[in-house]
Amino acid sequence: MISGEQGAREWLRTLPEYDSKAGARLEQLVAMLIEENGRQNLVSWTSLDAVWERHIVDSAQLLPHVPRGTSPWLDLGTGAGFPGLVIAILRPDLELTMVEERPRRCEWLKRVVDALTLPRACVSSTKLERLDSFAAGVISARAFAPLERLLRMSVRFSTADTLWVLPKGRSARDELNAIGTWRHAFHVEPSLTDSQAGIIVGQLLAPPPALSSGGRKARKEKQA
Repeated sequence: MISGEQGAREWLRTLPEYDSKAGARLEQLVAMLIEENGRQNLVSWTSLDAVWERHIVDSAQLLPHVPRGTSPWLDLGTGAGFPGLVIAILRPDLELTMVEERPRRCEWLKRVVDALTLPRACVSSTKLERLDSFAAGVISARAFAPLERLLRMSVRFSTADTLWVLPKGRSARDELNAIGTWRHAFHVEPSLTDSQAGIIVGQLLAPPPALSSGGRKARKEKQA
């Protein structure tokens, strides 16, 4: 477990992805976040007292679960930029798409991407339902939707090789137990920032038969 801002910063320095450039960019991200939070409520003000632990490390802790070379990365409901911006900073080589439908949040995300010079990170200013399908190497989502709903909304971006990394807080095991007939190889990893929280990690093997049949039927009707 990581405790406190100093512990969070020290843990970040142990990551293979961390270097002086990443450190400077993370510092700039925190400064921009605090400034922007005065204009729009990106995160709770109380969480900024522990911003490195609550937001930066809470996002960066996904990376050890993702093998090098896994790409592209799709981050759903990025909001204030977590985990998307942190991942883009620590892995600027990755193609990373952040999906966020709220206009002011999108403007903020784009400003940060430009200011931090993250050319392989892009912001998709749309509802997830309107995003063109593509095969994602990684799918992440932090506080976006309950797991079963999230799977239904984003299964079209998933292949048998797609790795899902989903911070789920204290509801992780309950949400995983509630997804019924979805075939999966998910498990819960402990969070480094909250002893009672978990991260759902793994592959989605197949949707429920009813959903799969519905998808086939819709495709046939479209072809006809």
